[in-house]
Amino acid sequence: MTKPKHILLIIGGGIAAYKASELIRLIKKAGMTVRCVLTESGAQFVTPMTLAALSENEVHTTLWSLKDETEMGHIQLSREADLVVVCPATANLLAKMAGGIADDLATTLLLATDTQVMAVPAMNVRMWDHAATRRNISQLKNDGIIIMPPEEGDMACGEFGSGRLPEPEAVMTEIASLLGSPFLPVSGLPQSELGPNPLEGQPAFAPDQHRPLHGKHVLITAGPTREPIDPVRYIANRSSGRQGFAIAAAAAEAGAQVTLVAGPVHLATPAGVMRVDVETALEMEAAVEAALPANVAIMVAAVADWRADNRAEQKIKKKGEAPAPLKLTENPDILAGLAKHDRRPDLLIGFAAETEKIAEHARTKLAKKGCDWIVANDVSGDVMGGADNSVHIVTAEGNEIWERLPKPEVARRLVQKIIEEIS
Repeated sequence: MTKPKHILLIIGGGIAAYKASELIRLIKKAGMTVRCVLTESGAQFVTPMTLAALSENEVHTTLWSLKDETEMGHIQLSREADLVVVCPATANLLAKMAGGIADDLATTLLLATDTQVMAVPAMNVRMWDHAATRRNISQLKNDGIIIMPPEEGDMACGEFGSGRLPEPEAVMTEIASLLGSPFLPVSGLPQSELGPNPLEGQPAFAPDQHRPLHGKHVLITAGPTREPIDPVRYIANRSSGRQGFAIAAAAAEAGAQVTLVAGPVHLATPAGVMRVDVETALEMEAAVEAALPANVAIMVAAVADWRADNRAEQKIKKKGEAPAPLKLTENPDILAGLAKHDRRPDLLIGFAAETEKIAEHARTKLAKKGCDWIVANDVSGDVMGGADNSVHIVTAEGNEIWERLPKPEVARRLVQKIIEEIS
């Protein structure tokens, strides 16, 4: 009989702690066991008695339990779990984790564990956007911590923005994925809020290879960029971001730590993916730089080649005559820059949107950019915004053609090819 998976759930101090009760119920419903560590501040929002009743296990609250520490309880707690989940992970708790501080039971066992740790941040939007938090998140990612990004929405403090704890069903979906179980349905959120699932209807990786990218950092760009002309107008393109988001979902499903740098698109963040939203090419270049190092980089985004040289501070008014010609300046070539970077990813993949001579143009781009592969997609039809894609995988060894496929299937095949390349 297979031993059930065991979760160690660390509950930080924030209003979102109330969702831990529902998460415990879902963990139990999935046939897993769960033991809770409740921080001192977390106990201001939920009680040990509630968590004990739901988990059917003792709740641990202090490093100074004589019985537990006689048996080195914090070491035992940290080692017996198949996955350690910090939910909610407050800004304070994330800062301590990033700094290696161990001043209570939760932070001590986090420092003592060699088990995979997943953190689910929840905090005020200004705290989430603060440079210190972004720095801590980057450090934790580099340390191998899985970060499930917060959602955007109304908050208990009355503000709106990123920082909301994902719904328990979404957190449970990610837990199941990390442990190699099938995804659980996210039933608590309306589909209109979730957006399309990039992997809907697609088979998961086989059980014996469900984590083939575990320990690898995959950096992906997706979507268009917008280059402002004035406060209301911009230069952009028709990229929907769907292919890049599908690749991010497939890479996360394969166990990778995924950073997705996304241009302005209206798509749900795939489970287990760290998303960084940008608008311009310069912002995307900075976000890619901040995400390094990476084992694999997949540059799917359709970055604008040009931007306005002099952005107008006020809306340009129509005066009955043609305005002065728009002066443009060239944007940085993010892909070519990565190819020459001193922290160049081990595998660097570029995308090329073409309308004719697909393979010929892709091979020229491969040589010009200095990357390892070019994935050239034919955008002469409805690909930009459509559900399907037809691609050529161009490498130094040759050209592999994938006829028209759903974008999630293209994503899965590409991730499988990456796994074979770097394994």
